[in-house]
Amino acid sequence: MRRNIIASLLLSPVLFTAAAIASPPVNAASASTQVRPLSTGVTAPQIIHSTDIALSPRAAETIPYNAEVVVNVKVDSTGKAQDVEVIKSVNPDLDASVVEAVRQFRWRPATLDNQAIPMDLTLNVVVQH
Repeated sequence: MRRNIIASLLLSPVLFTAAAIASPPVNAASASTQVRPLSTGVTAPQIIHSTDIALSPRAAETIPYNAEVVVNVKVDSTGKAQDVEVIKSVNPDLDASVVEAVRQFRWRPATLDNQAIPMDLTLNVVVQH
């Protein structure tokens, strides 16, 4: 027991020194220059115009009822769809038709602090026939 106490007493100055070196000093000037703006919040994009998905009769016969294609889309600050990418595929014909339709969608862009901003979305498109 005596050895543990002596070892603790001998090591404690080393540990305190290491802790003091590890933490960077804080001065009043660096703390006061960090400004964090308050946000009024983010509003998500909203679809204001969508188009129908055009399928050939042959392609329409091959898709299952309530087929769901999941796409990633970036809505830019003007409300246009950019970088449409299929995440969950049904078949190549349907995927291509969904991507083409989503590219023609028009959106009310997302806003941050009442300023339009681009935003990435995951969009689930359910195709019924």
